[in-house]
Amino acid sequence: MATTTKQSSALTSPGYLVPFITVTALFFIFGFITNLNMALVPHLKNIFTLPYAWAMLVESAFFLAYFVFSAPTSKLIETIGYKKTMVVSLFIQVIGCLLFIPAAKLVSFPLFLTAIFIVGAGVTALQTSANPYVSILGPEGSSSIRLNLAQAFNSIGGTLAPIVAGAYILTDPALLTSPAVVADTVRVPYMLIAAGLLLLGLAVAFMHLPHVEQTQAFRPAKEGDPILSRSIWGYKHTVLGALGIFFYVGVEVGLASIAVNYFKLQGISTAKTASFLLSLYWFGALVGRLLGAGIMTKVKAGKLLGIFGITAAILITVSMFTSGEVAIATLVLCGFFNSVMFPNIFTLGIVGLGPLTSKGSGLIMTAVVGGAVIPPLIGFLADRMGVQHSFIVPMICYLYIAYYGLWGSKPTRTITA
Repeated sequence: MATTTKQSSALTSPGYLVPFITVTALFFIFGFITNLNMALVPHLKNIFTLPYAWAMLVESAFFLAYFVFSAPTSKLIETIGYKKTMVVSLFIQVIGCLLFIPAAKLVSFPLFLTAIFIVGAGVTALQTSANPYVSILGPEGSSSIRLNLAQAFNSIGGTLAPIVAGAYILTDPALLTSPAVVADTVRVPYMLIAAGLLLLGLAVAFMHLPHVEQTQAFRPAKEGDPILSRSIWGYKHTVLGALGIFFYVGVEVGLASIAVNYFKLQGISTAKTASFLLSLYWFGALVGRLLGAGIMTKVKAGKLLGIFGITAAILITVSMFTSGEVAIATLVLCGFFNSVMFPNIFTLGIVGLGPLTSKGSGLIMTAVVGGAVIPPLIGFLADRMGVQHSFIVPMICYLYIAYYGLWGSKPTRTITA
C-alpha cells in the first residue's frame, strides 16, 4: 500500500525526467511569445491611433488561432505524435515571426494581425501537444504538480517579455510618426526570435523524446475500439473545464493587454515603467505556480482553484473602486492568483478521459479562444464606460473559475473500461 502511494505521488514515471525537463523548456517559449504579442497592444494603439476595442484585435488575432487549430492539432498528434507536432509548431512560429518584417516595413495593421495569427497557430500547436504530454509523463495523481512546474517556465517567459518590450519595442508616442521607427522597434526583435525558434526546432527534432504509448491512467485504445467514437461533449467536467479556460485566458490576457494604459491612467508617467509593472503581474504568476506546486501536495486542485478565483474576484473589484497605488497593486496581485488557474482547470478537465485525453485536450485548448473574445469586450466597455468599469467582465470570469474549482470540476462520468 505504501509503495502504491509513493508511485502515485512521483513527479514522473521512471525514465521520463529528462523528457519532462526538455518539454518544460518549451513552456518558456510560448510564455514569452504570447506576452510579447500582448505588449504590442499599446504600441499598435499609438501607431495607428486606435480605440481600445480595435487595439484588442491584436489579442483576437492571436487567440483566434486556438479556435481554428486546436482540434486539427489533436488529429495531428494522433497521426505523427507529440514530438513531431512540437517541432512543426516551432517552425510555424518562425514563419509568423518573419512576417513581422514586411508588416513593419509597410506599417500595415492587417499584415501585423496576419503575422500574429500565424504565430498564434504555432503556439496553439505547441500548447496542445506540450500540455497533455507533460500530464502523461507520470501518474495522474501528480499531473497538476507537473503542469504547474512546467507553467512556471511559461511565467518566466511571460515576466521577461514586458521587460524586453519596454526596452526594445515600446517607444515615445511622439516618435511613432516615422515608419522607420516602427521597423526598428518591431522588426529586429522578431527576426532574432525567428532565428532562435528555428534553432530550437532543429534541436528538438534531434532530441530523444519517448513516444508515450501507455500509462496506467492514460491507456491507449486500439483502432476500432468503440470508446474512440464517444463524444467528448458527454463529459460535463471537461465541457465546463473548457468554459473555465475560456474565461481564464480571456481575463488574464484582457487585464495584461489593458494594464499599460491603465497604469498610465493611474499616474504612471512612462510606458517603460508601466511595462515593468506589467512584468510584476507575470512575475506573480511565476511565484504562484512555484508555490502552487507545493501547496497542491496538501490542498486539492479544485479547492485551491476555488480559493484563488474568489480572491482574484475580490482584488479586481477593489481595483474598480480605488485609484493610484491601490488600484495598481490590486491588479498586479491578480497575476499571482491567476497562477494555478490554467494548469488546474486543464488537469481537472481531462481527469478520467483515458484514450479520449487528446480529444479532451483539443476541446479545452479550443476554448483558449476566450483570449480573442474577452479582451475586445473589455476594450469595448473601456471605450464607453471607462477602463475601471470594464473590470466587471474580469470579475465575472473569476467567479465562474471559482465555481468550477469548487463544484463544476467534479466528474459525473469517466472512462473506466
